[in-house]
Amino acid sequence: MARIIEGERRIIKMSVDDVLSIVREYQTVTRGACCYEHTRELLAKTDFYVPED
Repeated sequence: MARIIEGERRIIKMSVDDVLSIVREYQTVTRGACCYEHTRELLAKTDFYVPED
């Protein structure tokens, strides 16, 4: 589970499972991308969510 740490800047501490989940989502979203620009377009349309503690 992710944990938000308040301070001068907000920091999100994530577990290994959170990071791997985001990588899996990234790979799924960008699977059909043909180039850098297309990848950026696909990612701009996508929201990634991580559950908070």
